[in-house]
Amino acid sequence: MIRVAVFDFDGVVLESAEVKTQAFVKLFDGNEAAVAYHLEHAGVSRFVKFEHIHTKILGIPYTVEDEERLGELFAALVTNAVLACPFVPGALELLERRRLDSRLFVASGTPEAELREIVRARGLGGTFSGVYGTPATKAAIITGILAAEGVDARETIFVGDARTDLLGAREAGVPFVGRVADNEANPFAGDDVLTVRTMAELDQLWDSLATNPPRVP
Repeated sequence: MIRVAVFDFDGVVLESAEVKTQAFVKLFDGNEAAVAYHLEHAGVSRFVKFEHIHTKILGIPYTVEDEERLGELFAALVTNAVLACPFVPGALELLERRRLDSRLFVASGTPEAELREIVRARGLGGTFSGVYGTPATKAAIITGILAAEGVDARETIFVGDARTDLLGAREAGVPFVGRVADNEANPFAGDDVLTVRTMAELDQLWDSLATNPPRVP
């Protein structure tokens, strides 16, 4: 039985990953290296990425004022778009069905207070047993959930769409399912990872995963 399921948010629950990418394009005037760094580190705190882009790519100092300015600009660019974007196909149905038998959680790279407000505004407040974001890492979030719920890692799955999600699952020692949307590059290529295109596909596999869980990466 899958007792605990942990979901990334952007690109797993909502089709909001591209919203975040376009925000980086606008914030850094289309700088290709900055956007590439964001894509390579999807799921990492935006503030970690801001600092790296400033200091390592643009070669300029990064101050507290820069962090506050970029954070405010980024939130202004993405908040309304995230609230309006569609669910990943099948996500809402999966969450409504599976919350009856499993404890569902979110582990995201979005700042936690912002994430919880988005979850509430999208009508998912009663769906998840816990909603967690940065500054905690995904591995730390998952490890904390396992300890609090008193469940074994093999009774858990983590669903993500980025390589950082896979690495978080690996560090926490939990089975992993990757979401790769149609027409997108597979970030898990070369890894022995079960992937799905939609949450409807995951829903169809759910009961079989309970008896034959995906491998721990």
